This record gives sequence, C-alpha cells and structure tokens, in this order.
Amino acid sequence: MIRFDPKNGRLTRRTQEQELVYPDLQRKTLARLQKVRCTAISSEGLKLAVRFPQAPRNLKSAPMPSPRLLVVEGNSPQTMADHLAAGGTVASKAYSDLLRELLPGAVVDICYPGDPAALLPEGTSLEGYDGIAITGSSLHIYNAAPEVMRQIDLVRAALKTGTPLFGSCWGLQVITAAAGGSVRKNPKGREIGFGRGIRLTEAGRKHPMYAGKLDVFNAPTVHLDEIEALAPGTTVLATNAVSDVQSAEIRTNGSIAWAVQYHPEYPLREVAAIVRRIGTRLIEEGFFADEADIKIFASDLDTLDRDPGCKRLSWRHGVSKNVLDKRLRVSEVANWIEFQVLPTRVKRGRG
Repeated sequence: MIRFDPKNGRLTRRTQEQELVYPDLQRKTLARLQKVRCTAISSEGLKLAVRFPQAPRNLKSAPMPSPRLLVVEGNSPQTMADHLAAGGTVASKAYSDLLRELLPGAVVDICYPGDPAALLPEGTSLEGYDGIAITGSSLHIYNAAPEVMRQIDLVRAALKTGTPLFGSCWGLQVITAAAGGSVRKNPKGREIGFGRGIRLTEAGRKHPMYAGKLDVFNAPTVHLDEIEALAPGTTVLATNAVSDVQSAEIRTNGSIAWAVQYHPEYPLREVAAIVRRIGTRLIEEGFFADEADIKIFASDLDTLDRDPGCKRLSWRHGVSKNVLDKRLRVSEVANWIEFQVLPTRVKRGRG
C-alpha cells in the first residue's frame, strides 16, 4: 500500500518490515503515473494503490549474472586417479559441489594447473570470478617442480585481481609462497586424520572467518608440510601443537586471501580414502601397525560418515560435533562466501 500525506507531501510505501519514504515525490508527480486509484480518505491522508508505468519492452533491465567461482585443483592427474581408485572423490569435484550447495545458482569452473597440458585462466579472466578456492594437494612447494611453479604463478596472478581467495591445506601453502613466504617439511612430522586442539588467536577470535566457531576445535586434516616464514601482510588466525600456522589471512596487492592448514571441506569418507591411498607411508611413519589396522580405521570413518550419530565410533576416535555436524565443519567456507565473495560481487556491480 502506498500512502500520500498532504501535510508534508511525502509518499511512503508500507511493507511488513519497514516504511520506505520518498520525500521528494509530490502530488504533481503522482499525476504523471499511468494509473492512480483512490482507495480511502482519512485524517491521515490519501491512501493510494498505484500501478507504475511499465518500461518499454526494449528497455527491460538485464538480470544480474550468476555468481562465478573458480576451483583450482592442486593435485596431479596421477594423484587424482589414485584417489579415485581408493574410493575418494577428486578434490576439485567435491569442492565445487560444496560451493554450489553453499551458494545456490553459482557457476563453478575448475582448472588443473597440476596437469602440464591444461590451459589456465589469466589476467582479466581471473578478475571475472567472484571467488577462487584452492584445494589440497600431495605436492610440495619446496620441490619447485613445474606443476608446483605453475600453481604459484597462477595464484600470484590471482592475488593481483582483488578477487577473494580461499585455500585449504596446500591452498594455504601455495598462497603463502605466491605472496612471498616459504614452506617446509614439518619437523614435527605429519598431521593425519584430525587436527587436534586447533586454537584461535586473539585476531582469529575477532575474525569473520570464524563467526560461529568454537575458540578451540578439531578438524579433518592431512599434511606433511607447514608454513615456515609468513608472507608480508599475513595475520595468523589459528594454531595448534603441530603447526604454528593453522590458518591465516593474507593481504597483498589489494587482494584478501583466507586460508587454513586443515580441510573444512572434507567429509570423513575423504579422510578414509586418503588413509587408504597413502597407507604404506603411514605404516612407515608409525601411525598404523599394518594394512589391517588401516582398513579398520578407514572403515570406522566411512561408518561415521554415513552415521554421524554413532556414539561408539565418535567416542573411540575422539571425533567431536564440530566435525560431525557438516554446518559447523564447513563454516569457514560458508563465512568466506558471506563476508568476502558476496560483498565483492556488490562492489563490482554484479549483485
């Protein structure tokens, strides 16, 4: 309902939530409307039901474009094939599915810099995305192999566009390398299965990435490497006993990247698949006694994935609600979309 107040010449529209005021619209303006119908007269003024003129058909406004996101697959083709054989899902496929779930209607592209034959986006095409997410990887920054350098170059280019970035595990490491930091093999060894006792720093407790998150939590984790030297513009947001940098915000060249050393995007079945895929190394490192031990652990995680309410297995493996409840587990990614991706779309006039 639209109301005209003759005392102050204001036209207002009432909705269930609020009253919108149009102070400059006078009675003479109303005369130009296509049709005005009087519905009631009272001491409060004139109540009007108004149909505004229809825009010419050839002047219809174009719909806003769908959100566009890019997922950067960190693994080589061989690792992707091995992971599929172990019962897992290719990291970029799982990541893109999650992003579409968290941002319905989004168009999600995938690129494969770990494949020397793959074409990569660059320059203005990277700026055309509303957000870029980087998966985990079995590669190592310090090996400086061609498939590693291609990824560093790609991320370095992305950091010049102002497009928000989010990195998981390898994603944190490659963003750090691209921004001027360094990565090393963790002298404390591998962190596998779950990152325990991840604790927010003072900056992390105030950071929007951790809105709705506990100050101390566990998370799905598998990594052998860690941040050695912070890149300029880095703020550490979380830490634990295994790695000093469990998450960080990196600001460089007008771009903002959020990144974590763990895997909020991983359901438990993906951790199980990784354990099966690299089982021999895990036996050598002392995490498991033998293949049978690996099989039991992976089977338990598969069962918990299907039945998060299984008290027996969640107690046995110390898996808490913040891992078993998907909404809590993926909150860092959801918050990145809410506080980085969508505001950037608005600033760029896309939403």
